[in-house]
Amino acid sequence: MNNPAAESVASFRARARAWLPDNMPRLDPAAPPSSRPGSDGEVWLRARELQQKLYAGGFAGICFPREYGGLGLSRTHQDAFTEEAAGYEMPVLLNIPTFSICCATLLDVGSEEQKRRHIGAAIRGEEVLAQFLSEPSGGSDLAGLLTRAEQDGDTWVINGAKTWSTWAYAADYGLCLARTDSGKPKHRGLTMFLVPTRAPGLTINRVRLVDGSTEFCEEFFDGVRVDASAVVGEVDGGWAVATRQLFHERSAVGGGSPYVSGRGATPSRPKADPIALAQATGRAAEPEIRTLLGEMLALTTVSRQMGSRISAAIAGGQLPSHAASMLRLLHAERAQTEDDLALRIAGATAGIGPGPEPGRTGMVGISYLGRQAASLGGGSTEMSRNLISERMLGMPRELAPDRDVPFNQVKQRHR
Repeated sequence: MNNPAAESVASFRARARAWLPDNMPRLDPAAPPSSRPGSDGEVWLRARELQQKLYAGGFAGICFPREYGGLGLSRTHQDAFTEEAAGYEMPVLLNIPTFSICCATLLDVGSEEQKRRHIGAAIRGEEVLAQFLSEPSGGSDLAGLLTRAEQDGDTWVINGAKTWSTWAYAADYGLCLARTDSGKPKHRGLTMFLVPTRAPGLTINRVRLVDGSTEFCEEFFDGVRVDASAVVGEVDGGWAVATRQLFHERSAVGGGSPYVSGRGATPSRPKADPIALAQATGRAAEPEIRTLLGEMLALTTVSRQMGSRISAAIAGGQLPSHAASMLRLLHAERAQTEDDLALRIAGATAGIGPGPEPGRTGMVGISYLGRQAASLGGGSTEMSRNLISERMLGMPRELAPDRDVPFNQVKQRHR
């Protein structure tokens, strides 16, 4: 992640500060990207164009190695750029899962060809990546998945279904976990594949959520063929890849990934801003509201500082990768605190107030409908607590009757 011959953080920051005004569009507080009209195609085209601008200016893939298209700089350089980029429109749609999860996973366990081809393409704004992990009947038991891949000569044939895949409709490739040997225990007979989303036999449908957003998708694999080069890691060694992928997912959701640029809500899931809301409704001077806003700001500060501290400790080996679950858990607490506070400030006007902007009461009700997403995305908060208790605190593991039992001998629920 580090480049010994790199310029100093101060020099990098100064260069970014000089480059941004002439090359990246400024955000308009009165019309943030989340409230601008336009189709999804336009939104994703815009994200790719912004990424291409960053690449042309020498500010893309800051923490990715140079040999794969990045700059080979440190997390501190990335943080400096993100700070300078506040107030500018950034391709935040590409942060999760393309860079912070998928590219990070390929960097750790992908082949040299996969790293050079796909990480570089994403940094140049040419590719978007997604995850094909969860399944309709799987719940939290990812290792119990039913999607299967069977070898046919030099190719693999994938059949099954996936769901809750963020941005899959806009992606070019997806990391797909499938069962390749049902005669082994469920964690040992899995393989990860890098599947083109436009492959024959792959159908992607969008899922409309209660708040009207459609960022999630479901996928159906009907005889989808991929060649041997699509395998990420080892055949039947997919759980090791998935474990690393889940680590990056928890880090990304918790704000600990070094591979993201810019901050802010995505166009499909805008967030109400409690501070702007308090000012717009004239409640910013109320003692109770000021106290609650102070608590929220303190939690936000702790969350960001904890992200840097835990990420550095994991990278340095002082903490295990499971520590990313603490970031994931704190993210959920902070995000839900913001939604709860916004609703408290807006009161009854949350459902009938004007405007979709973050500081208008009409945004609060919409934002609150997606409140629970913070406790589900990147693995549920219950899963995070289990990982923290079992893997970090040494508490007894939950009973798992199917552990070490061949998957084809495990009694399956009616699917």
